[in-house]
Amino acid sequence: MVWILLFYSTGKVVATIQQGGGIKIKTVNTTAITEAVARMSQEANYYLGQDVLEGFQKALDEEISVTGKEILQQLIENAKIAREELVPMCQDTGYAVIFVELGQDVRIEGGDFYEAIHEGVRRGYTEGYLRKSIVSHPLERKNTGDNTPAVIHTKIVPGETLRIIIAPKGGGSENMSQIKMLKPADGIEGVRKFVIDTVRSAGPNPCPPIVVGVGIGGTFEKCAQLAKEALLRELGEKSKYPDIAKLEEELLEEINKLGIGPQGLGGKTTALAVNIEIYAAHIASLPVAVNLNCHAARHKETVF
Repeated sequence: MVWILLFYSTGKVVATIQQGGGIKIKTVNTTAITEAVARMSQEANYYLGQDVLEGFQKALDEEISVTGKEILQQLIENAKIAREELVPMCQDTGYAVIFVELGQDVRIEGGDFYEAIHEGVRRGYTEGYLRKSIVSHPLERKNTGDNTPAVIHTKIVPGETLRIIIAPKGGGSENMSQIKMLKPADGIEGVRKFVIDTVRSAGPNPCPPIVVGVGIGGTFEKCAQLAKEALLRELGEKSKYPDIAKLEEELLEEINKLGIGPQGLGGKTTALAVNIEIYAAHIASLPVAVNLNCHAARHKETVF
């Protein structure tokens, strides 16, 4: 039997790998999971991804509206201030949406896996002085005071790797998202019309320039999750399906012709990207979901 210890740069043991009899099992302690989620909760709100920053710069170079250019320059400066002073890039520090890829050869020890994630959100938002935006009852509206609970999506995957992604989601852009159960006969034109109509009706409310996540197929709830997952893709990364990649390009072009512009004040930069994810569908169904993300397209990940 062979034991391998894995360490953070701080010297803490975060996982062990047990080998023997041809089987390799990684053990991850819930303490390490909590610490990672707490750290990512803050980093996601302080550090905007390089892909988004490059998207801002590209939009600035191509924008024809003077006001639009000024706003894009302000967004770039805002991201710089957040990064250097370790303050949130937006006052809405988001609902903590967590995506987990749990390797089937990973063993979690030390307590409840989901509670470890919730505790990480609790610590991260409290210690980082991030705004707490979650109410425990959707009708009574009493704030939980620590931004929990998180929304957690889990996939079981092959291997001995645990991957955790946090994607803080602002309420303004989330409120503008929509889902529709199209008829199969509506086809690609029906999908195209629904996506564009959703962005048009959203107008300035989701704080453009936005990232448009689209889910097509599956069931009512599956297409909504696909749309959310689509927002995790780096800007510029196209679908692996040629026809879907073509549709992404066409929708981005059409959306940017709407004239909504940065912060809704006019211009050609309404969206930075359109990302589409698809799944198998029932013969009687064509579900489509559009999940809009504001210009603060935040997500961070840790792999054990």
